[in-house]
Amino acid sequence: MKVTMLDRRSLLLCAGASLVLPGCTRQRPSPPPLPATPRAARLTAAARRQIGITLHYDAAYTPLPFPNGDVPRVKGVCTDVIVRAYRDAFGADLQALVHADMRAAFAAYPRIWGLDRPDPSIDHRRVPNLRVWLTRRGAALPVPRDGSGWRPGDIFTSLINGGTHIGLVSDRRGQSAPLIIHNIGAGTREEDALTAWPISGRYRWSID
Repeated sequence: MKVTMLDRRSLLLCAGASLVLPGCTRQRPSPPPLPATPRAARLTAAARRQIGITLHYDAAYTPLPFPNGDVPRVKGVCTDVIVRAYRDAFGADLQALVHADMRAAFAAYPRIWGLDRPDPSIDHRRVPNLRVWLTRRGAALPVPRDGSGWRPGDIFTSLINGGTHIGLVSDRRGQSAPLIIHNIGAGTREEDALTAWPISGRYRWSID
């Protein structure tokens, strides 16, 4: 096939770094994933699969079957990202685990909601309850001073507008900290937002 001078110039320009012509595509290579244990990689992959599936944030109380109860996956709250990721990755049912511990040690859990007994439809979907449960499992860790101290699969909790939020640390890199997988109002997303709000807790459970 004959290659004209113009064709040669176009090829050279496409290969160059300083100019992109129509029809030439330049993509920066994706940064390598952060080092993660195999279980942490499974957990973050399970959370990532919720993106595009869970499209709405809906905090309405919903009676759930027990065990393995869930609201329709098109909706949920921040805790549902964690609950679904552990179910999908490992078959670990936080609904049943939290309920069992609350039945055994109800006084150890917050009384914010005025309940006098555990409720398996909602207890595992509340951030303060998950924080207590994770702490009682020995999963609480010191909060790093900056974004470099986090590991994929870590669970974070944050203080937002007088409430609490929870999400999962991704194995993908952000500007100064790993990305996070969470639902803060518009469905499950992966975003560069770990340090956007005051961090109130860090936990690592069943990923080593």
